[in-house]
Amino acid sequence: MADAGREPGMAGRFPEQVGASERRKLRSRRRRDRTLWIGVSTFGMIGWSVAVPTLLGAVLGLWLDRVWPAGFSWTVALILGGVVLGGLTAWHWVSRESRLIEEEEKEGE
Repeated sequence: MADAGREPGMAGRFPEQVGASERRKLRSRRRRDRTLWIGVSTFGMIGWSVAVPTLLGAVLGLWLDRVWPAGFSWTVALILGGVVLGGLTAWHWVSRESRLIEEEEKEGE
């Protein structure tokens, strides 16, 4: 009589829900040790994608300031350009990785 207030199909879905939950837990346990390294590598990738264009812009800007002086600083302009380019590159990389993670999670369910 305790089942009188429940939906008729609920008993049939319960094992499926438990199974899906267990599969997610097992996947999580397998990936837990990789999580730290994935975080470190992501942080490094984002840092390098911003740092490299910025440094290249600074070097090129210093050279242009010596070779072709102008009424503005090539160094500052190219550093800003490098930061913008690096930020766009990092944003693109993070959004691509996010899409891959979401697709992987959908496939695992």
